[in-house]
Amino acid sequence: MSTPSGTPSYDEIRRRIAEAQTIVVKVGSSSLTQPSGHIDPERLNALATALANAQLMGARIVLVSSGAIAAGFGPLGFDARPTDVATQQATAAVGQGLLMAQYEAAFARFGVRVGQILITAEDTIRAAQYRNVQRTLERLLDLGVLPIVNENDSLASNEIRFGDNDRLSALVANLVRADALVLLTDVDALYTAPPSNPAARRIAYVPNVLEALGEVEVSGSGSKVGTGGMVTKLEAARVAAVSGIPTVLTCAGNAGPALMGDPVGTTFAPVKHRGSTRRLWIGFAAEPRGSIVVDAGAAKAVRGGRASLLAAGASAVRGAFSAGDPVWVDAENGTHLARGLVAYDSEEAARMCGLTTAQLKTSLGAEYAHPLIHRDNLVLL
Repeated sequence: MSTPSGTPSYDEIRRRIAEAQTIVVKVGSSSLTQPSGHIDPERLNALATALANAQLMGARIVLVSSGAIAAGFGPLGFDARPTDVATQQATAAVGQGLLMAQYEAAFARFGVRVGQILITAEDTIRAAQYRNVQRTLERLLDLGVLPIVNENDSLASNEIRFGDNDRLSALVANLVRADALVLLTDVDALYTAPPSNPAARRIAYVPNVLEALGEVEVSGSGSKVGTGGMVTKLEAARVAAVSGIPTVLTCAGNAGPALMGDPVGTTFAPVKHRGSTRRLWIGFAAEPRGSIVVDAGAAKAVRGGRASLLAAGASAVRGAFSAGDPVWVDAENGTHLARGLVAYDSEEAARMCGLTTAQLKTSLGAEYAHPLIHRDNLVLL
């Protein structure tokens, strides 16, 4: 893919990755386990060696590791990944301990301490919980510990979960303000079509992942033990790119070279400068609890990026939410325009729709004469 004028070159991005101080690395289940479902010690030790070497050279590493369910279903006698939630949760409870025991032994050979953090989607939805996770990760890194993060599969349900660790890794990269994200998978790079297709071409550099999403043919998970696929990895690269973080996508065997900035895999350039962690949380981590529909005038003002959402421009409220919750801001045709932290409960917001500031003050009281969503709490999509 060509490099548009004004965007950083491939060599510049690789240099940034080589010089990165804080790096988030994500590895999938199938890169850690044998087809039977048991953890593959050779693969895990090779990954730990690459990460430990990078840490001993001065980098701060966070590992986002799948594998709890995959590590547990073999020892429990299952031939494949369980499909029902209760069995998945039980299998994860067994497998997570096995996975961490292997990691602790592998990193201990290099004198590297590891710490386990299990996250549910709920931990990224609420601002207070999000900040707690952020503080814990930052303190672990300050103490020289290598955090190992996974979704808490023993508690997560299908109704509210990340579903794969690709998106989680991009959110963690935001949390720790990472300088680079490395996504390790079964294939060595992104291709124009599934690698099994003889016409598929390897893509070394993606200057704009937003454009790439429409230019490549990708498929779902090809593994019996994993849940993600190239689609989720491209989405993780998109979140990182919009957050100002360069990304490398390659196979687990290339972990060491990828961390060194060598020309392996596919490199994705950031497409924006890094924003504040709080705004990144609103834009990517916070799960909207409802929506506020706005008229054409308010939609234009919101798109301009400098206006708060006033009640006068709101035409409807959908869903139930509380003050401080994240909500969608939708155009009348249903298009999502932005996410924001709403200042009022859904019942209050519904009563405020269409009223000017003066009308709000007269009919509801002075405490309602404020924006539904202040511009500082509004993030455009």
